Amino acid sequence: MVQPKYHVFICTSCRINGQQKGFCHSKNSVGIVERFMEEIEDRSLSGDVVINNTGCFGICDKGPIVVVYPEGAWYGNVSEDDVERIVEEHFENGRPVSDLLI
Repeated sequence: MVQPKYHVFICTSCRINGQQKGFCHSKNSVGIVERFMEEIEDRSLSGDVVINNTGCFGICDKGPIVVVYPEGAWYGNVSEDDVERIVEEHFENGRPVSDLLI
């Protein structure tokens, strides 16, 4: 198995029963997941970056939340417009986007 360079978790407010509802979901977190997937594909980074949607991280007032490992970088209030910057600055250049960190 190939180990990815980055593992990204994005809250989509997914519940145990499979329903998606909650704060991050209401702020278009599913669109954020889709945007990450598009950027990763467009930049040929699919071998380096794995994207997963998650349930609640418990800090809804800062959502949508995106967590990137191995650094453990927590991004808050992420929008679709922030995805390109995160991919370029963090994944391609190795520098977390400081103004989005929480």
